[in-house]
Parts: sequence; structure tokens; C-alpha cells
Amino acid sequence: MPDFARTLRLAVLALSLAGCAAPAPVVVEPERPEVDYWPSLDRADVHRGVTPETGVVGHLQKVVASEEDTFPDIARRFNVGYAELVAANPGVDPWLPGEGTEILLPTAHVIPDAPRRGIVINLPSMRLWWFGEPDDEGAQTVVTHPIGIGRVGWATPLGETRVVSKAADPAWYPPASIRKEHAAAGDPLPAVVPPGPDNPLGSHAIRLALPGYLIHGTNKPWGVGMRVSHGCIRLYPEDVAVLFEEIRPGMPVTLLDQPWLVAEQEGELVLEVHPVLRDSRADWSDGLRRIYGAAGDRDVSWHRVGYAVTTARGVPVPIGAGTDDEEWFRRAPVVPNEARGNYADAAESDGAAPASAPGAAP
Repeated sequence: MPDFARTLRLAVLALSLAGCAAPAPVVVEPERPEVDYWPSLDRADVHRGVTPETGVVGHLQKVVASEEDTFPDIARRFNVGYAELVAANPGVDPWLPGEGTEILLPTAHVIPDAPRRGIVINLPSMRLWWFGEPDDEGAQTVVTHPIGIGRVGWATPLGETRVVSKAADPAWYPPASIRKEHAAAGDPLPAVVPPGPDNPLGSHAIRLALPGYLIHGTNKPWGVGMRVSHGCIRLYPEDVAVLFEEIRPGMPVTLLDQPWLVAEQEGELVLEVHPVLRDSRADWSDGLRRIYGAAGDRDVSWHRVGYAVTTARGVPVPIGAGTDDEEWFRRAPVVPNEARGNYADAAESDGAAPASAPGAAP
């Protein structure tokens, strides 16, 4: 292995150069069938047959925005978070992307570096992972959903914990600290908020062994994929309802801070970089070690690494000597602009998309 300190200096130099120039694009258009769009490759949430060797689930995809679309609309439709959709599409107005605008969907994800059991939550990517029991050959069903996490000053904690209990149609008992904050803002809270459309816990709540922290739904789903909670982890209503059925008391829960995720996808070494959280203690040298560990004897383009870190688009991008970012993104197929996953299932069973209240989470 090359000298680590020297390589770290080179990586830092690459970061500074990356802000000046992106890798030169290779203009290679992929062959596409004679149709208006490609069919959907996969759901964004459920992945079956995941083996210990699988490093990435899903594939990048693209969708063409309609005149009425906003990023919150598209994010929920494709089971991604608001912030990750914004990061994947720099320069696009999230509130008025415009009819005909091609939107990159962050529907490929590097699996975090943690034991693949129970629930794993990676705060920088604002994603929850649920790992099913392995079959006789070690393959698992893996489910991943976007989440909302604690805002600055109310950070979601890190570490190992477990599920204590779960409840459908929960009542919310606001802690004294939150009641005090609301009272100071002229929005007093009652001692108990009963189940119903005004309950910020939504329809389902999963209590953790960390006192005061829950995984729950929400009555304000547009905050999913953002830092807006008081530390709890919150999901789209349709996602928490399905996840709830798989959760059992005692299930392990791991909360991580991994902004830099490395794996292999389609023969390419890829790096997924998320913005470092403002209150994070993550160290770039940890990301460098992850790259070394995944690269083995393969060449790494440190210029590409630097560009990936400075742009932090939150999607896996190649960092080897071959494919560049622009060619990588061009390979992503265009898929129908229609709901998928639990959102589509709920709409089909109810005859309409699930109702949602606008605004940020409490």
C-alpha cells in the first residue's frame, strides 16, 4: 500500500483542483430502444437476493418533469428524499424544474459499512436500511427508505441501540423541552396529542432504547429527507406502515455517520459522497481508508475522488481510470413519471395517492 500520509496530501490537492475543473466528458450516447422511455429497472425501496458481496443496490434512473412537478412531488413519487434529489440535480430549481427537464433520480445506493442485521441508519445520506434474515445461501431482502433526521441543535444520536416497542395510531406526549420551545414561539402544545391527522408521529411509532427517540411516520411528509425533527427518525407514511410489520422488539438498530461510501458496481469502483453534517465529527481520512480497502490493486483517479467530494451529489460515481461522471449519468435510463413502491401500492389500494399535509415537520 502506498504511504498513507503522502496519499492523503495528494487527495487534499485533488480536492483543491477539483473545484477548478471537472473531468472531461466523453461524448458517448448509449443505445436505446425506439420507445419514449425505458421501463422501470427496479423499485427504489425493496431489493431481493442481496449477497454479502453486493455493495450497491438499485440503479440510477432519470425522469422527465411535468409542468406541475416540484422536487417534493418527485421525491415522494420515487421514494427518495428531498435533499438527496436536490444534491443529485445541481442547478435545477426544486420548486419549478420546468416541463421537459430531465431529473436524475438517486435510486442507486451504496450499502453502509456496518453489520447487515436489523435496522441500519446512516445520517449523512438520510437513509434507513432494513435487513431481512439471510437464507441458506446468505442472500437477504434489503429495504431502504429516505428519512428525516434531527436538525442542528437536536441532532439524532449515533451508536448501537435496539427496538423496545411499537405502536399503531400512537398518542404523542411532547417532552417538556419541546413544549417550552413551542410556547416561546407562540404555538403552545397540549400535554397529549391524540391519534389523528394532527399527530406529528403519524400512524405508526417504533420506540428505541435511546430514551425519547422514535422511528415514526409523519403528518407532514415533505420534511422527509431533511433535517427538521427534534432528533427522531421519520419516514413517509406509506413506508413506515410497511416497515412496522417487519419490526420486532429487541431488533438491533445501528446509527452511523458515514458521508463517504465506497463499493463496486458493474465492474466499476464507485464513491458515494454526501455533504458532511454541520455537527458531524466525520474525518476525511476515514473515507480515504474506505477507498483503499475497496480498491485493492485497482487504480484510483484522485482527481475524480476530489471532484466527487467537492460536488457531493449523493449518488455512486466511478472513481477509476475508465468511465467519467457524464458518461455514467447518460447510461441512466429514462423511466415513466409515475409513483412506485409503497406510495404506488397505497394509491392503488385506496384509489388515490395518500393524503399529505404540507409544511415542515415539528
